[in-house]
Amino acid sequence: MNDFLSDRDELTEILLGLRLDGVEYGRCVLRAPWAVAFPAQRAARFHFVGSGGSWLRTPSTDWKRLNPGDAVLLPRGSFHILASSPDVPAVDIDSLARVAVSDNIYLVGAENIGPRDPVGEVEGAVPPDVMFCGALRFNLDPLHPLLTMMPDVMHAGDLAKRDVTVPALLDAMEREVALDRIGACGILARLADVLAASIIRAWVECGCSDSTGWIAAVRCPKIGKVIAAIHAAPDRDWSVPMMADLMGASRSSFAEAFTRTMGESPAKYVAKVKMFQARHWIANDGMRIAVAADRLGYDSEASFSRAFKRVIGHPPSASRVGDRAFAAVRA
Repeated sequence: MNDFLSDRDELTEILLGLRLDGVEYGRCVLRAPWAVAFPAQRAARFHFVGSGGSWLRTPSTDWKRLNPGDAVLLPRGSFHILASSPDVPAVDIDSLARVAVSDNIYLVGAENIGPRDPVGEVEGAVPPDVMFCGALRFNLDPLHPLLTMMPDVMHAGDLAKRDVTVPALLDAMEREVALDRIGACGILARLADVLAASIIRAWVECGCSDSTGWIAAVRCPKIGKVIAAIHAAPDRDWSVPMMADLMGASRSSFAEAFTRTMGESPAKYVAKVKMFQARHWIANDGMRIAVAADRLGYDSEASFSRAFKRVIGHPPSASRVGDRAFAAVRA
């Protein structure tokens, strides 16, 4: 057990810095037949089935049944459809009526239920499907290796067998939906944040067992130590001699081992991590481009902008514009 823990220490360090911030949540109450399309977006999507059920389909997967207590995370927010039956035409999620419960929590589709009888059921109708949906933002750049390696859909049920935390959180969410107590939406939102992070942790620890690639490199005791240090302090001036000393190797042997394992040179990897951090500062924190350039050790804003565009594909100013659109994303 100790050997296993030591093998994943560096990866654990990176995971400790991984955060998911809820952008918006919705408690959806829908009566069959129904089908809702969720457009592609930068934020991750999260869905939990409280009661009834649903079918899920993405461009890369066929219809999959989701039962009460099931939860799925779409880490890259790819287009998908949820439906009571695969043959129902879908409408856009934003076309459904919503009522605000708090700043970022809504009741969605409640107009489909109709008048209730004294015991809370709709007369002459089958019980509705109840789901809790959310949009969550990673603190990692969308191009971060950890995000790009994730599958389009991560199913909590597939990972529950490997992590006892996942079924416990699913049970807690199911109880909150069933009891429908005051403040349930807020509690569900917090549970959703934790469950999404637990799904990712279970996937990293157990679900992505490839012996090659970025995660394998992070798990390597020597290379992983260097990668974790870079991600922990991307604004540091990471020279090859400094990284070689951290690994405990000569410059040439370090550079060769790093390039062989990661598929790119240490300098190129450091540049990518720096630019990922810069885009986060500029887009999410509103940092001025000149301040980001100075913080990352660039002599001028112009040289920083050239390096940023080389890695990200567009100038730093476009990141700030893109974030305004992201801020308008709706769950």
